[in-house]
Amino acid sequence: MKFRPCIDLHNGKVKQIVGSSLSDTDPEGLQTNFVADKPPAYFAALYRRDNLTGGHIIKLGPGNDEAAREALRAWPQNLQIGGGITLENASDWLDYGASHVIVTSSVFQNGKVDRDYLAALVQKIGRSRLVLDLSCRKLGADYFIVTDRWQKFTKVTISPETIEELSNSCDELLVHAADVEGKCAGIEEELVEKLGRWVSLPTTYAGGVRNLEDLKRINDLGGGNLDATVGSALDIFGGSGASYDEVVSYMRSLR
Repeated sequence: MKFRPCIDLHNGKVKQIVGSSLSDTDPEGLQTNFVADKPPAYFAALYRRDNLTGGHIIKLGPGNDEAAREALRAWPQNLQIGGGITLENASDWLDYGASHVIVTSSVFQNGKVDRDYLAALVQKIGRSRLVLDLSCRKLGADYFIVTDRWQKFTKVTISPETIEELSNSCDELLVHAADVEGKCAGIEEELVEKLGRWVSLPTTYAGGVRNLEDLKRINDLGGGNLDATVGSALDIFGGSGASYDEVVSYMRSLR
């Protein structure tokens, strides 16, 4: 298991928010855990210092492009970029220094996988530069992939069949458990266990991590097949559950 660091951007600033509170129709309902007084490049340089590769920059809405480019310049070819990535702009973000682009909403249209769009994206940038974000929320007994800043349910569930099909078109998977994202209230254990059994590509789980015990739980439940990210619980993001240095040290001990 590797530590995949994050830089979440909202209105041009590094923030940690409660993922399920994101909404285009109710901006006043946004729940913010942390707003950094340091620029995006500070966090990217920190990850560069510790040689943490494969982290992700997520643009949460408009107004984040310059902040994202700043972070990419600080750790070029080692950070992934997501949020508003489309067939039209994916190559631009790779040119700006992203190692991969992360795509969700543009690949899932009308509640299902747009296979023609996905094929065109792979043809344009190559499978090796693409991460598919299968962020999901639970409805009934299943986890459904959600789009549009995690507010819109698709008809596509997280299943062995879905993962197998989409894995043929990308280099990695990223899965935010959107219902617990930013809440520091514990991981989605059922989802972690399923992902650990089903994935065959590098896959990063995000959501609900409180402390080192939760990271150990991800490693155990996921059979060592998942990487993990930690957000609001980290001291560098105003959290008290785990120090950044402790997490880096623990993850290195697993290699």
